[in-house]
Amino acid sequence: MQTALIALAAYLLGSISFAVVVSRAMRLPDPRGYGSGNPGATNVLRSGSRTAAALTLAGDAAKGWLAVWLTVLYTGQAPAAGLEAPLAGLCAFLGHLYPVFHRFRGGKGVATAVGVLIGIDAWLGLATLVSFGVVALFFRMVSFASLLAAVFAACFTFWLYGLRPVSAVVAVMVVLLVARHRDNIRRLLRGEERRIGEGKG
Repeated sequence: MQTALIALAAYLLGSISFAVVVSRAMRLPDPRGYGSGNPGATNVLRSGSRTAAALTLAGDAAKGWLAVWLTVLYTGQAPAAGLEAPLAGLCAFLGHLYPVFHRFRGGKGVATAVGVLIGIDAWLGLATLVSFGVVALFFRMVSFASLLAAVFAACFTFWLYGLRPVSAVVAVMVVLLVARHRDNIRRLLRGEERRIGEGKG
């Protein structure tokens, strides 16, 4: 019962789409109606408001982190020691992808996944962010950097924790994140994916 309640609360927290909330608060267009149609920080940036994009990024990451750490405070377990905290992170991630408050039209989950990783292990989150930054710097493609960083995150988690539940949870998040990037993957394979600074992608 406790695990089910934690999962539900984390999902509801994850269902808060900061791209939509911030855009409404700042009287900007709904991010689901322009650019890529994705309610995430990268698309919100296309509205021309860096502040809105930064707030979206921070909010989406924070809810992933908060889901993990509220669970840690409630259960008293270390983030990676049991199932509850990683599961809460996964449910927050699922809430972001399929938000009940926004007709299940969610984002791709990159920022929320990073927040979950930081909540589980700050070094794990930092290593993933560095991986993203290096790939983005050299290839100048957010989607490609996100995909590679996700794969690295799964590898880092397994290296740090072996066959614990946290490794399985991160693996599931990575699979879902890759699936949400399927259109980007098709464009990458065709050589049509936009680079940073090139406009609509």
